[in-house]
Amino acid sequence: MELVVEISGLTKTFPKVRALAEVSCQVARGRVTAILGPNASGKTTLLKSILGLVIPDAGTIRVNGKAIDAAGVYREQIGYMPQITAFSDNYTVGGLTSLLRTLRSGSRVDNELFNAFNLDRLLKRPLKDLSGGTKQKVSAAIAFLFSPSIVILDEPTVGLDPVSSILLKEKILKERDRGTSIVLTSHVLSEVDELADDLLFLLEGKVLFAGACEELKRAFNQRNLERAIAELMSAGSATGERQYV
Repeated sequence: MELVVEISGLTKTFPKVRALAEVSCQVARGRVTAILGPNASGKTTLLKSILGLVIPDAGTIRVNGKAIDAAGVYREQIGYMPQITAFSDNYTVGGLTSLLRTLRSGSRVDNELFNAFNLDRLLKRPLKDLSGGTKQKVSAAIAFLFSPSIVILDEPTVGLDPVSSILLKEKILKERDRGTSIVLTSHVLSEVDELADDLLFLLEGKVLFAGACEELKRAFNQRNLERAIAELMSAGSATGERQYV
């Protein structure tokens, strides 16, 4: 199995809180990896560390076999959809996408989601005038726009209508089958059950489980991922330091 992201011993402490405690995990090519955990478990800190937006205190991150550095050239391989989208009020939808295409000239462009969401009819609309759900569509389309080899999606379906949510989930699975590595977070466990091949579960900044979703279900004799995670959390709380990796 080819690894595209390798994380070893990642530690990050903020004032009064240790967000990550020696976290080690992997993301494989052509797999959907879900990063789950309760609020304040370290999920966003981990994602931002991969993106270079947070500098860890210790540990290493390798993307496609190379350690990441401050230059950030590796980020050209990553598409990112944040949980909360903050676009500049000065741009229209068309202006933003034109700017990105200029900055990324030479990259292969994938308009599939842009067209599926009918965003072409909003090219002259100021981003500040869009609804939250429409901004999510723009953000999702941008994450896939330049055919990245890794796509990071933070709560991607929040605010989307059912039809748009289905379109995005179909795109995720389609890109996975093409060999793209998808990393996502979600509080909707039925969605994770539908999409994810692998699972990293964090609790208080520590890895409680890392492995295939089916392995977790078998470990707790559950067909449903939500019930398996509930069992995992109960077992982890009872044993304190126990890891399932």
